[in-house]
Amino acid sequence: MSLKQKFISTVTLAITVGAFGTFVSAQQTPTEDGAMQRQERVERRGGRGKFGKEGRGGKHGGDRMMMRSLGKLNLTDAQKEQTRAVFENHKIQNQPQFEELRGLAMKKRDGIISADEQTRFKELRTQMKASNDQLQTSILAILTTEQRTQLDQMKEEMKQKRMERRQSRQNQTVAPTSDN
Repeated sequence: MSLKQKFISTVTLAITVGAFGTFVSAQQTPTEDGAMQRQERVERRGGRGKFGKEGRGGKHGGDRMMMRSLGKLNLTDAQKEQTRAVFENHKIQNQPQFEELRGLAMKKRDGIISADEQTRFKELRTQMKASNDQLQTSILAILTTEQRTQLDQMKEEMKQKRMERRQSRQNQTVAPTSDN
C-alpha cells in the first residue's frame, strides 16, 4: 500500500469516527431530569397518568364531567365553594378505595386476579357507585331548581351527541359492498 493510500485511508477513518461521534452525541437520551419534569406535570394535573380514572375520557370520568357542567351554570361564589368542598371531601374519603380498585383492575387486565380478589373488585365497584350516587345527590342539593333544569338539559344534549357519535362510528365500520 502506498503512502498516498495510507494517508487517504487515515483521513477517511478520522472523518468517519468524527461523524459517528457527532451523531452519537446528538442523540437525545432520556435523562432523570426529563423523568422528573414528566412527574411534575403529572402531579400538577392531579396525579392523573395517561390512562386511568381521569385520563383520556376514562370510564369513571363523571366527576370531571359534572364539574365541567357545573362551570356552565353560573354558580354563586357560595355554591362554588360548597361544590369544591363536597368534591374534595369525596376524593379524600374514597382515595383508599380508588387505589385498591385501580390495583385490582390492573390485575384483572393482566389476567392474574384470584377469585377472592375478583369478589373484592365487584364489592369495591358497588361501593364506589353508591359513593358517586351520594356525591351527585349532594351536588344537586346545592343547586337551584333552574340550575338543575339546565344541568338536565346539558346531560340530555351530551347523551344525544354520544348517540350520534356512536351511530356515526357504526356507519363507518359497516362498509358498503358492491356487486361488481
